Amino acid sequence: MTLNVLSRTSLVFLIFLGLGLGTSYATSLPDFTELVEEHSPAVVNISTVIHAKRSASLGLPKGVFPGVTPEDLEQVPEFLRHFFGGQFGGEQVPRESQSMGSGFIVSEDGYVLTNNHVIDGADEIIIRLSDRRELTATLVGADARSDLALLKIEAEDLPVVEIGKSENLKAGEWVFAIGSPFGFDYTVTAGIVSAVGRSLPSENYVPFIQTDVAINPGNSGGPLFNLDGEVVGINSQIYTRSGGFMGVSFAIPVDVAMEVVNQLKDKGFVARGWLGVLIQEVNKDLAESFGLKTPHGALVAQVVPNSPAENGGLLQGDIITKYNGHKIKRSSDLPHLVGRAHIGAEATLEVVRAGDQKILRVKIGELPTEQGASVPSKASKSISNRFNIDVVVLDEHSRKRLQVSSGVVVVSVGEGAAQEAGIRPDDVISSINNQTIKTVKDFNSELKSLPSGKAIPLLIVRQGNPSFVVIKLND
Repeated sequence: MTLNVLSRTSLVFLIFLGLGLGTSYATSLPDFTELVEEHSPAVVNISTVIHAKRSASLGLPKGVFPGVTPEDLEQVPEFLRHFFGGQFGGEQVPRESQSMGSGFIVSEDGYVLTNNHVIDGADEIIIRLSDRRELTATLVGADARSDLALLKIEAEDLPVVEIGKSENLKAGEWVFAIGSPFGFDYTVTAGIVSAVGRSLPSENYVPFIQTDVAINPGNSGGPLFNLDGEVVGINSQIYTRSGGFMGVSFAIPVDVAMEVVNQLKDKGFVARGWLGVLIQEVNKDLAESFGLKTPHGALVAQVVPNSPAENGGLLQGDIITKYNGHKIKRSSDLPHLVGRAHIGAEATLEVVRAGDQKILRVKIGELPTEQGASVPSKASKSISNRFNIDVVVLDEHSRKRLQVSSGVVVVSVGEGAAQEAGIRPDDVISSINNQTIKTVKDFNSELKSLPSGKAIPLLIVRQGNPSFVVIKLND
């Protein structure tokens, strides 16, 4: 009986304690009401119209009205023409498609920032303000790489957002978004910063902010605010398997966005810094094979001829560990830094080359138009070796198409270490253990000297793209 009384007392105490904790926890949550009231007037709804032309001829199946001529069809009454979906005679009738998104005003004289994909291909752009005015916008400039577009509306004394600093964001920080998901204007959603500096497969030049703020179609281009009411990001993408929000959203950092805005204002397009290297991630095996204690840095898989990197002394196989004092923890850190550099500026690189630290100075160039890669041609002759693969030397035709100066082409791959490392037919092996391979003789000679049980780096070119792979021989 005493035990029951004690248990009940403890239970009551725990309930009150829980209520107290709940109250304390609730009072510590941020209140967004004043922030929303103050800053939502600078958020706008964006709708676009795309004019498409289609033929509005009757389009009746053949044989329905045998012997009927176009002249006869001209005599068909007007109500029947509409019944059949248009007018006769193959006239072009405009069709309109619409899309919706969000944006925000960055200057009192009418500059509006949004996502490029919101207005891409639009014939008309309509901006709806918080006071319900609708104004036609003109496109100042757009940048597909960063998915940003700058618009202009003719108005004065407009409410504007306060621009913050995205570089100061930390994971766990409260943020909130205002936008028009599914057309519901001025919808507010809140959450925290999940991570910063995210690289997405679709874009290497934007270090995205990841949040768990609910973002859905129509939120694109809207602002992401911090608790000081400053814009720190532009909501751009979501990760989804259902088409709707799943707890993973991505925003473009406002620091990156404002650099783009300034260039779009000045010249209508964006110029990015360019180093002229193809890089890849340094994993555990590659770190071991290059003599690094821990995986870090950006491994140079290719140096573009006549590029800033080549002129600055960078070599294939170098691992870039610092750029202008910034540590390169992952390979994805490098493009963000280089892309934002001023054209012609000198950058200081710290690299690891054959186990030694080196300092290089490179003059940053301008990112050129991308070129597609070509595929190597098949080869036919083969020899067996420790890798259990058949290779032949590159012919002149393959050399030109791949823009590879030397190497051997893989013809077939048998079971063994090479297959486990992911080597495929048509791969071009251009170096083994940092030794250049020009001929089949070089290839066989290098294989004989390789130690067993040690991670060995191989540089391969696959469909025009060079990358390092690691292979371990257990013979």
